[in-house]
Amino acid sequence: MYRYYFKRIIDFLCALVGFVLLLPVFFLVSLFLFISNKGTPFFLQERPGLNEKNFNIIKFKTMSDKKDSKGLLLPDSERMTPLGSIIRKLSLDEIPQLINVIKGDMSLIGPRPLRTYYLPLYSVEQKKRHSVRPGITGWAQVNGRNAISWTKKFEYDVWYVNNLSFFLDMKIIFLTIKKVFKREGISQEGQVTVERFNGSN
Repeated sequence: MYRYYFKRIIDFLCALVGFVLLLPVFFLVSLFLFISNKGTPFFLQERPGLNEKNFNIIKFKTMSDKKDSKGLLLPDSERMTPLGSIIRKLSLDEIPQLINVIKGDMSLIGPRPLRTYYLPLYSVEQKKRHSVRPGITGWAQVNGRNAISWTKKFEYDVWYVNNLSFFLDMKIIFLTIKKVFKREGISQEGQVTVERFNGSN
């Protein structure tokens, strides 16, 4: 019952209240990024959601669109802007996803929505992560976030799906707040974001 009805009601109400409370921060960051990114404060990207149905995730734009001589995007470390780095360290780039939660694309708690081109690389077990709505934070995020391997991250995602409950979600929320203040696991060692999943790592 919680998985299908109560959780969605809590998501909607909490995301709505949270977005209203964070409106001053939302507008301030949007303004700074509008100036810094020459009119593009937001970043939209297609991600697979519940039952692998695609939606556009909304985040603050923390990286430039700089490309090499072949027209390919430069590595993340070379595209991360100074302002974007600060926003990521403070986890402020996730605030716009409250809009995704209000719309029903996402949940507050659940496996993180990843890139669509990862879908063919998942094992049958790993695909279970798409049997619930993706979340802004999740069990993998409070157990290492981007500092752990993809294999371990997916194990945590599937464990969450199999053990989903109201009390587990509350535990994840409190642990997430702790992680944000301590700024743990934001990126993998030696990288500004996270390495690309190739089906085995």
